[in-house]
Amino acid sequence: MGPLDATTVADGINAANRNARRLASDARLLLEAERYPSAAALAALAIEESGKAAILRGLALVTSSDKLRSEWRRYRDHRSKNGAWITPDLVAKGARRLHHFRDVVEREGEHTALLNTIKQLGLYTDCYRQGYWSEPSVVVDHELAGGLVGIAEVLCDRKDVTTREIELWVEHLGPVWETPEMPHALLRWATAMYVEGLTDAPPENFARFVFGELGTNHWKTNRGRSQPA
Repeated sequence: MGPLDATTVADGINAANRNARRLASDARLLLEAERYPSAAALAALAIEESGKAAILRGLALVTSSDKLRSEWRRYRDHRSKNGAWITPDLVAKGARRLHHFRDVVEREGEHTALLNTIKQLGLYTDCYRQGYWSEPSVVVDHELAGGLVGIAEVLCDRKDVTTREIELWVEHLGPVWETPEMPHALLRWATAMYVEGLTDAPPENFARFVFGELGTNHWKTNRGRSQPA
Protein backbone atom coordinates (compact mmCIF):
# COMPACT_ATOMS: atom_id res chain seq x y z
CA MET A 1 0.00 0.00 0.00
CA GLY A 2 3.01 2.31 0.24
CA PRO A 3 5.04 4.37 -2.25
CA LEU A 4 7.22 2.82 -4.97
CA ASP A 5 10.58 4.00 -6.26
CA ALA A 6 11.45 4.15 -9.96
CA THR A 7 13.15 0.76 -10.06
CA THR A 8 10.25 -0.98 -8.33
CA VAL A 9 7.73 0.66 -10.68
CA ALA A 10 9.74 -0.44 -13.72
CA ASP A 11 10.00 -3.98 -12.35
CA GLY A 12 6.24 -4.07 -11.71
CA ILE A 13 5.39 -2.83 -15.19
CA ASN A 14 7.69 -5.36 -16.82
CA ALA A 15 6.31 -8.22 -14.70
CA ALA A 16 2.74 -7.22 -15.60
CA ASN A 17 3.61 -6.99 -19.30
CA ARG A 18 5.28 -10.40 -19.30
CA ASN A 19 2.30 -11.96 -17.58
CA ALA A 20 -0.12 -10.20 -19.91
CA ARG A 21 1.72 -11.66 -22.92
CA ARG A 22 1.58 -15.11 -21.33
CA LEU A 23 -2.16 -14.83 -20.77
CA ALA A 24 -2.74 -13.59 -24.31
CA SER A 25 -0.65 -16.45 -25.70
CA ASP A 26 -2.63 -18.97 -23.66
CA ALA A 27 -5.86 -17.38 -24.87
CA ARG A 28 -4.70 -17.88 -28.46
CA LEU A 29 -4.05 -21.57 -27.78
CA LEU A 30 -7.53 -21.96 -26.31
CA LEU A 31 -9.04 -20.18 -29.30
CA GLU A 32 -7.29 -22.51 -31.72
CA ALA A 33 -8.54 -25.45 -29.65
CA GLU A 34 -12.09 -24.05 -30.07
CA ARG A 35 -12.43 -23.46 -26.32
CA TYR A 36 -14.07 -20.13 -26.99
CA PRO A 37 -15.46 -19.19 -23.54
CA SER A 38 -12.14 -19.86 -21.80
CA ALA A 39 -10.24 -18.04 -24.57
CA ALA A 40 -12.44 -14.96 -24.15
CA ALA A 41 -12.12 -14.99 -20.37
CA LEU A 42 -8.34 -15.34 -20.50
CA ALA A 43 -8.08 -12.59 -23.12
CA ALA A 44 -10.04 -10.30 -20.78
CA LEU A 45 -7.60 -11.16 -17.98
CA ALA A 46 -4.66 -10.36 -20.27
CA ILE A 47 -6.18 -6.96 -21.05
CA GLU A 48 -6.63 -6.28 -17.34
CA GLU A 49 -3.05 -7.29 -16.58
CA SER A 50 -1.70 -5.01 -19.31
CA GLY A 51 -3.71 -2.16 -17.77
CA LYS A 52 -1.58 -2.27 -14.62
CA ALA A 53 1.22 -0.38 -16.37
CA ALA A 54 -0.68 2.91 -16.50
CA ILE A 55 -1.70 2.66 -12.86
CA LEU A 56 1.87 1.90 -11.80
CA ARG A 57 3.00 5.03 -13.61
CA GLY A 58 0.48 6.93 -11.50
CA LEU A 59 1.79 5.29 -8.35
CA ALA A 60 5.26 6.55 -9.23
CA LEU A 61 3.98 10.13 -8.93
CA VAL A 62 1.84 10.20 -5.78
CA THR A 63 3.12 10.57 -2.23
CA SER A 64 0.19 11.41 0.04
CA SER A 65 -1.38 8.57 2.02
CA ASP A 66 -4.85 9.20 0.59
CA LYS A 67 -3.60 9.21 -3.01
CA LEU A 68 -1.54 6.08 -2.44
CA ARG A 69 -4.53 4.21 -1.04
CA SER A 70 -6.66 5.35 -3.97
CA GLU A 71 -4.11 4.25 -6.58
CA TRP A 72 -3.57 0.86 -4.93
CA ARG A 73 -7.35 0.33 -4.94
CA ARG A 74 -7.34 1.10 -8.66
CA TYR A 75 -4.47 -1.33 -9.16
CA ARG A 76 -6.56 -4.16 -7.72
CA ASP A 77 -9.88 -3.12 -9.27
CA HIS A 78 -10.79 -5.01 -12.46
CA ARG A 79 -12.69 -2.23 -14.22
CA SER A 80 -9.95 0.34 -13.60
CA LYS A 81 -7.56 -1.78 -15.68
CA ASN A 82 -9.64 -2.99 -18.62
CA GLY A 83 -10.66 0.21 -20.40
CA ALA A 84 -8.01 -0.01 -23.14
CA TRP A 85 -9.84 -2.83 -24.90
CA ILE A 86 -11.89 -0.23 -26.85
CA THR A 87 -8.72 1.34 -28.32
CA PRO A 88 -8.87 -0.54 -31.68
CA ASP A 89 -12.52 0.47 -32.08
CA LEU A 90 -11.70 4.11 -31.35
CA VAL A 91 -8.90 4.02 -33.93
CA ALA A 92 -11.26 2.47 -36.48
CA LYS A 93 -13.65 5.35 -35.83
CA GLY A 94 -10.95 7.93 -36.52
CA ALA A 95 -9.28 8.55 -33.15
CA ARG A 96 -5.79 9.93 -33.75
CA ARG A 97 -5.05 12.36 -30.92
CA LEU A 98 -4.63 11.96 -27.19
CA HIS A 99 -7.97 13.48 -26.20
CA HIS A 100 -9.79 11.10 -28.56
CA PHE A 101 -8.86 8.26 -26.19
CA ARG A 102 -10.17 9.79 -22.96
CA ASP A 103 -12.89 7.14 -22.65
CA VAL A 104 -10.18 4.51 -22.19
CA VAL A 105 -9.47 5.75 -18.67
CA GLU A 106 -13.13 6.24 -17.69
CA ARG A 107 -13.67 3.58 -15.05
CA GLU A 108 -17.45 3.99 -14.97
CA GLY A 109 -17.85 3.70 -18.73
CA GLU A 110 -20.12 1.03 -20.16
CA HIS A 111 -17.17 -0.58 -21.94
CA THR A 112 -15.43 -1.46 -18.66
CA ALA A 113 -18.58 -3.10 -17.33
CA LEU A 114 -19.08 -4.93 -20.62
CA LEU A 115 -15.63 -6.54 -20.66
CA ASN A 116 -16.01 -7.56 -17.04
CA THR A 117 -19.37 -9.14 -17.89
CA ILE A 118 -17.90 -11.00 -20.88
CA LYS A 119 -15.20 -12.40 -18.62
CA GLN A 120 -17.83 -13.65 -16.19
CA LEU A 121 -19.93 -15.09 -19.04
CA GLY A 122 -16.91 -17.04 -20.23
CA LEU A 123 -16.35 -18.63 -16.84
CA TYR A 124 -19.63 -19.09 -14.99
CA THR A 125 -23.25 -20.11 -15.40
CA ASP A 126 -25.76 -17.64 -14.01
CA CYS A 127 -29.42 -16.67 -14.08
CA TYR A 128 -29.75 -13.28 -15.78
CA ARG A 129 -33.51 -13.15 -16.03
CA GLN A 130 -36.32 -15.30 -14.69
CA GLY A 131 -36.07 -18.81 -16.03
CA TYR A 132 -33.02 -18.18 -18.27
CA TRP A 133 -29.64 -19.72 -17.48
CA SER A 134 -26.52 -18.38 -19.13
CA GLU A 135 -23.97 -21.06 -20.02
CA PRO A 136 -20.46 -20.13 -21.30
CA SER A 137 -20.42 -22.59 -24.21
CA VAL A 138 -23.71 -21.16 -25.48
CA VAL A 139 -23.17 -17.41 -25.11
CA VAL A 140 -19.49 -17.04 -26.14
CA ASP A 141 -18.78 -17.93 -29.77
CA HIS A 142 -15.76 -17.89 -32.09
CA GLU A 143 -16.36 -14.33 -33.28
CA LEU A 144 -16.49 -12.85 -29.78
CA ALA A 145 -13.54 -14.88 -28.51
CA GLY A 146 -11.44 -14.22 -31.61
CA GLY A 147 -12.02 -10.49 -31.41
CA LEU A 148 -10.98 -10.33 -27.77
CA VAL A 149 -7.89 -12.47 -28.29
CA GLY A 150 -6.79 -10.22 -31.15
CA ILE A 151 -7.25 -7.11 -29.04
CA ALA A 152 -5.37 -8.68 -26.13
CA GLU A 153 -2.42 -9.57 -28.37
CA VAL A 154 -2.17 -5.99 -29.65
CA LEU A 155 -2.41 -4.41 -26.18
CA CYS A 156 0.07 -6.84 -24.63
CA ASP A 157 2.79 -6.36 -27.24
CA ARG A 158 4.94 -3.90 -25.30
CA LYS A 159 8.64 -3.35 -24.76
CA ASP A 160 10.22 -3.46 -21.33
CA VAL A 161 10.69 -0.17 -19.51
CA THR A 162 13.81 0.91 -17.65
CA THR A 163 14.41 2.61 -14.32
CA ARG A 164 15.67 5.68 -16.19
CA GLU A 165 12.42 5.91 -18.17
CA ILE A 166 10.44 6.04 -14.94
CA GLU A 167 12.87 8.54 -13.41
CA LEU A 168 12.27 10.86 -16.37
CA TRP A 169 8.54 10.24 -16.04
CA VAL A 170 8.62 11.36 -12.39
CA GLU A 171 10.87 14.33 -13.20
CA HIS A 172 8.60 15.74 -15.89
CA LEU A 173 5.12 14.59 -14.85
CA GLY A 174 5.44 14.67 -11.07
CA PRO A 175 5.27 18.46 -10.62
CA VAL A 176 2.19 18.85 -12.83
CA TRP A 177 0.31 15.56 -12.29
CA GLU A 178 -3.47 15.99 -12.72
CA THR A 179 -3.12 19.64 -13.84
CA PRO A 180 -3.74 21.31 -17.24
CA GLU A 181 0.03 21.42 -17.77
CA MET A 182 0.21 17.63 -18.21
CA PRO A 183 0.12 17.57 -22.05
CA HIS A 184 3.16 19.86 -22.20
CA ALA A 185 4.92 17.76 -19.56
CA LEU A 186 4.20 14.62 -21.60
CA LEU A 187 5.85 16.27 -24.57
CA ARG A 188 8.91 17.22 -22.52
CA TRP A 189 9.11 13.65 -21.21
CA ALA A 190 8.89 12.20 -24.73
CA THR A 191 11.64 14.57 -25.89
CA ALA A 192 13.89 13.63 -22.98
CA MET A 193 13.31 9.94 -23.75
CA TYR A 194 14.38 10.52 -27.36
CA VAL A 195 17.41 12.59 -26.39
CA GLU A 196 18.67 9.86 -24.07
CA GLY A 197 18.12 7.13 -26.66
CA LEU A 198 15.36 5.39 -24.68
CA THR A 199 12.93 5.47 -27.61
CA ASP A 200 13.13 5.61 -31.40
CA ALA A 201 9.87 7.57 -31.65
CA PRO A 202 10.59 11.15 -32.81
CA PRO A 203 9.15 13.71 -30.38
CA GLU A 204 7.55 15.50 -33.33
CA ASN A 205 5.26 12.49 -33.78
CA PHE A 206 4.35 12.50 -30.10
CA ALA A 207 3.69 16.25 -30.29
CA ARG A 208 1.33 15.70 -33.19
CA PHE A 209 -0.48 12.96 -31.23
CA VAL A 210 -0.93 15.23 -28.21
CA PHE A 211 -1.58 18.59 -29.91
CA GLY A 212 -2.62 17.77 -33.46
CA GLU A 213 -1.18 19.39 -36.58
CA LEU A 214 0.22 22.26 -34.54
CA GLY A 215 2.15 19.76 -32.44
CA THR A 216 5.52 20.44 -34.08
CA ASN A 217 5.36 24.08 -32.97
CA HIS A 218 4.51 22.94 -29.44
CA TRP A 219 7.52 20.61 -29.53
CA LYS A 220 9.87 23.37 -30.70
CA THR A 221 8.56 25.63 -27.93
CA ASN A 222 8.98 23.04 -25.18
CA ARG A 223 12.00 21.01 -26.22
CA GLY A 224 14.54 23.37 -24.69
CA ARG A 225 13.05 22.70 -21.26
CA SER A 226 13.44 18.95 -21.92
CA GLN A 227 17.12 18.93 -22.78
CA PRO A 228 19.52 17.80 -20.06
CA ALA A 229 21.81 20.51 -18.72
